[in-house]
Amino acid sequence: MQPIKLLHFADAHIDMINYGQHDPETGLPVRVMDFLRSLDAIIDRAISEPVDLVIFAGDAYRNQRPHPRFQQQWQQRIMRLSEAGIPTILLVGNHDTSPAVRGGHALHEFATLNVPNIYVTHQFDFYTQAQLGLPVQVIAAGWVSESHLLTAETKLNLSENELRISREQRVQEILEMFIEDADPDVPLILAAHATVVGATYGSERQVMLGRDLQLSGNIVKHPKLDYVAMGHIHKHQEVGTGYPPVVYAGSIERVDFGEVKEQKGFVLVNVAKGETTWEFVALDTRQFVDIKIDLHDGETFMQDILDRLPAPEKVAGSIVRLQLTYPREFEPLLDEGEIGRILRPALSLQIAKRRLDENRARLGDAHAIEEMTPDELLSLYWETAGLDHETAGNMQNLAKRVFGEMWE
Repeated sequence: MQPIKLLHFADAHIDMINYGQHDPETGLPVRVMDFLRSLDAIIDRAISEPVDLVIFAGDAYRNQRPHPRFQQQWQQRIMRLSEAGIPTILLVGNHDTSPAVRGGHALHEFATLNVPNIYVTHQFDFYTQAQLGLPVQVIAAGWVSESHLLTAETKLNLSENELRISREQRVQEILEMFIEDADPDVPLILAAHATVVGATYGSERQVMLGRDLQLSGNIVKHPKLDYVAMGHIHKHQEVGTGYPPVVYAGSIERVDFGEVKEQKGFVLVNVAKGETTWEFVALDTRQFVDIKIDLHDGETFMQDILDRLPAPEKVAGSIVRLQLTYPREFEPLLDEGEIGRILRPALSLQIAKRRLDENRARLGDAHAIEEMTPDELLSLYWETAGLDHETAGNMQNLAKRVFGEMWE
């Protein structure tokens, strides 16, 4: 039996608009065009190989109500796979899903119109070789919330931690049932939008702490499986060792500076019973440049900054963040206009400032600290720790979700 050639990608987030301007020709945000270029490269590769099967492991968009124009861009590209006759499985991710039980999801049009060769999984599906027209079986699990698995009565009587455990146990039971029912002589793939125990989170700030669906090692490393195609974590990685390979394709573009060091791409897989191999294919994505400068001398303040800036041609078209740390009293010496002039070739420039003496003064005021709310205290901590404004804001939001009612 010949191996099945699979292309696995995930976390497209094609409507992520966070840096840069709009393109004058298309009217689309430049960053959206970046994500679409990566998606084009993936679709082109799938068709040119050609691959036998495509699995998208969830999160086409950043929320469940994308703008119609962004939906159109996604649909046009997926239709290319349909027209090429390549069976394509689309998982619905947490960003594509409405929190309401019957709230629908952002990929509904493919299922509603029964588009040829396109299969959409909202919760759980088992695709047989007869359905796919290929000698392979696929267990697919989209994002699963408590609302879709547990009764209202169950949710009312359980704590947050008990709800999470109950949901994971139910998911495990469903997946075990599918695995046991699979033909042991035909290659078996598990595709899921979830967290695998032991995976390393990237620095993306959209992770649903406390509400993540975690798959245990005994499920993803089941001896009947031949490949596990994961989505949800933006950092490309193989989780654990041994067989089968458990692989996060990672996101197709950098979402923010938390992912500045991560290579983005997709995965090509040769799936065979007991002999699956895979390779990561890097995408040519827009460069992120993160510059950190500590300043201590007021007499040479601006010159020290200018001396340590990269040459303009080195940042052309890049997304740049300049992190400056300096005493508060140096603030009048900062010439942001001059910095912007030198780094003008960049697509986007952010200047993040950490003013050291302001932090010390505020921390020394014990009476003021006693009057602070938990929200204000944590905000002060992020500031003294040197986090930039964007990162601090994201951490603050995560803390609110973790502590819940204790925050009030």
